Amino acid sequence: MMQELIAKQSKSGATKPYSTIATILSVLAMGLGQLYNRQFMKGIILLAVHAFTLYTVIFKLPHAIWGLTTLGETQTQLKKVGRLYQQVMGDHSVFLMIEGLVTIFAVILLVWIYALNIKDSYRTGKLREQGGVPNTFRQTVSFVLSYRFPYLILAVPLAGVFFFTIMPIVFMILIAFTDYTAKNMPPAHLLSWTGFDAFKDVFQLKGWSTTFYKVTLWTFLWAILATITGYFGGFGAALLVQQKRIRFKSFWRTLFILPYAIPMFVSMLILQNMFNGQFGPINQYLEHLGFNRIPWLSDPTWAKVTLVIANFWVAFPVSMLMIIGIMSTIPKDMYEAADIDGASSFQKTRLITFPSVMYSMAPLLIMSFVGNMNNFNVIFLLTNGNPINSDLQFAGDTDILITWLYKLSMGYGQYNYASVIGIIIFIILSVFAIWNVRRTKAFKEDISS
Repeated sequence: MMQELIAKQSKSGATKPYSTIATILSVLAMGLGQLYNRQFMKGIILLAVHAFTLYTVIFKLPHAIWGLTTLGETQTQLKKVGRLYQQVMGDHSVFLMIEGLVTIFAVILLVWIYALNIKDSYRTGKLREQGGVPNTFRQTVSFVLSYRFPYLILAVPLAGVFFFTIMPIVFMILIAFTDYTAKNMPPAHLLSWTGFDAFKDVFQLKGWSTTFYKVTLWTFLWAILATITGYFGGFGAALLVQQKRIRFKSFWRTLFILPYAIPMFVSMLILQNMFNGQFGPINQYLEHLGFNRIPWLSDPTWAKVTLVIANFWVAFPVSMLMIIGIMSTIPKDMYEAADIDGASSFQKTRLITFPSVMYSMAPLLIMSFVGNMNNFNVIFLLTNGNPINSDLQFAGDTDILITWLYKLSMGYGQYNYASVIGIIIFIILSVFAIWNVRRTKAFKEDISS
């Protein structure tokens, strides 16, 4: 039929249907269309990719689908060989899951290359119909290096994002739908799919739901307090440092940035000792002044107050530096006009400085709020989520979602429940991040253009 089509078009004087023939050949096998268009090196490479695709689809994909569906069928067993017992390895559910994910993503990538192969053959065929000459392999490489070089550079970090970000996220999501715990950990045991049972337990089962709602409420309260104290502490320090009457401004800036320059690990350990209820110097000073000892880390309420104070100590220097930079961009004419009108220092701060700073800092404040929701270091290093609360499921009174997730996975082996918490954290932070990005001026200008 193809030969009849060529013969009819040649008799009628029409151009040869290079695009049609090349497209049909590319559909049959990657690289055949390029070979027909006399792009031999590109065709040979794509034929090799086609062979690998066939091998993957025929031999790897069925096993990957079987592994993801069943998570294994043969369990690891101990068999007696003479007087000794020998371990006979069975299926490893986690490895089967990872292998299945990698294979499926590889197939998706190969399908995308297959579609590009068809598109390339069609375009080259159209070029030949218009009397053009297809590019040689050297010309193609030169074109890619000249005009597609940014894509080549972006491909390396994109591969890193895929393997170190997307793959772990997908794997974490799948774990949430299994019974993966320390009691039935592979390879000694096989995992099985449990559907939404872990989600139902977290939201409905009394022990889990009580813990989840209490930890989530404290997570949001902690993020709000940590963000507000860090911002207004930095704002106050910036106002003091930028006062005209203050001398040695560089010295004060350097002094205030020291808490941020010291590693947080060291700062939190020092603060943990300072706030020690029995031997800490703070309580000793309070006793000398006639006050009672304060249970800074042993009482739930005081432990939360201590966390806010400690986070303020390490957070305000960054806000101070950013606010100083913003204040330096405010036109001095505005302050001079306010002085002529008789405005007080408080009025100038409220009507000029604060609105100008907030206009620039608002997106950063939102991202700071998101970061504080995941502020693992301060909670873990200072209180480790304590004091312990027997009414909570694997959590303490000062645990936030991220530290609770850490305890569930690394401390107690509740990997499926930890994955559920990880999914919830991901959804919450994604909503805030996307909303913040959509509010930025650059995003709006890109949409309008």
